[in-house]
Amino acid sequence: MKKGTNNLRNMSLFALTWPIFIEIFLHMLMGNADTLMLSQYSDNSVAAVGVANQIVSLLIVMFGFVATGTAILVAQYLGADRDLDAGGVSVVSLFANLVFGAVLSLAILVFTTPILKMMDLPPELMDEASSYLKIVGGFGFVQALIMTAGAILRSHGFTRDAMYITIGMNILNVIGNYFFIFGPFGFPVLGVDGVAISTTVSRLIGFVVIIIVLVKRAPDALPFRKLTEPLRHLKDLLKIGIPSAGEHLSYNGSQMLITYFITMLGTEALTTRVYATNIMMFIFLFAVAISQGTQIMIGHMIGAGKINEAYHRCLKSLKIAIVISLGMAVLGYLFSEPLLGIFTDNPTIIAVGSTLIMLTIILEPGRSFNLVVINSLRAAGDVKFPVYMGILSMWGVSVTLAYFLGITLGLGLVGVWIAFCADEWLRGIIMLFRWRSKVWVDKTFVRSAS
Repeated sequence: MKKGTNNLRNMSLFALTWPIFIEIFLHMLMGNADTLMLSQYSDNSVAAVGVANQIVSLLIVMFGFVATGTAILVAQYLGADRDLDAGGVSVVSLFANLVFGAVLSLAILVFTTPILKMMDLPPELMDEASSYLKIVGGFGFVQALIMTAGAILRSHGFTRDAMYITIGMNILNVIGNYFFIFGPFGFPVLGVDGVAISTTVSRLIGFVVIIIVLVKRAPDALPFRKLTEPLRHLKDLLKIGIPSAGEHLSYNGSQMLITYFITMLGTEALTTRVYATNIMMFIFLFAVAISQGTQIMIGHMIGAGKINEAYHRCLKSLKIAIVISLGMAVLGYLFSEPLLGIFTDNPTIIAVGSTLIMLTIILEPGRSFNLVVINSLRAAGDVKFPVYMGILSMWGVSVTLAYFLGITLGLGLVGVWIAFCADEWLRGIIMLFRWRSKVWVDKTFVRSAS
């Protein structure tokens, strides 16, 4: 396991981050491969899978809380040279997410029809949506295992391996989709069922490969026979994971309510929001990758007792993320019209969308504060404060201002985007003050063995 620890200690932020960037980029590009390829098969199939994937996405958010705790604790223990504890956390987290994933997967299998009826799904889409959800959701525990194993692999510094595995999974998924949708060489055309099988099998293979790579790279990473104090490890995982899950659920809930506000503005506004958001995702992708790489580095530094190094690492990463996000936002605005033109030729959507991307120049630096500093606070063990402030700002600022500016004052989407800016900057500045206060120094879960 020392190999993994030493490997990370000698890595720069860039070396650690660029594979994470590629991996997230591929997720964004390939995440909707099922939908894109099904569009050549049936519009109804696309709609059915789209609705089912909303439920699957919620499952993934739920699985993420164990993976978040795993990434932070493993990094801190490795930094503290407490390799056996790092392995103990890894084993416990895999079992915990396996059990949690199995329970949720079983619930999906049992309640598939009632869940889809709650979403007011048209009767003609019910059969295909139900079939897809039963296969993908029923094997959701595989995704839970992948997220946990991937977090362990990255915390050991092997971000490049995680990237290669993601590439392989995406390739397998696309090949499987091709065979099941288009039926070359006499292959059976299974449509939605085939796409669901392809997705599930590619994930299962991906998980097996992650475990093989992890064991080969760091032989003591999963000490099943030397497991000690599993209840303590589980307790620490939940201390980090549950607040993080609460923050993600709060964010998704606030965004759903804001989307409801936007539906009051009409279909055109809703469509504009979707197109503008798709472009924005690629703008803040850099900050997301930097924040995840920084979280791993700071986790190791905190575990090693290098508080001053951790403090300055966050601030350096923040400056880099702000500069890159600002630059990408300016580029996005300069090319906003041709970019939006890829999606639509509606002049109103292009005009309003360009204005939203212009506001992104203000929004993205504020988002960088939250991504980098909040991940740094989590890596240091300060997990509750960002959650409380996040929930307060999301609902007290973002939701409230979105309705007041967008609906009450009639500013429409521009008002909603101003609300987003206010929320990100308020939280970002508060988080920076929190980091500078160094309150987080006494909140670490792990102390160096030395």
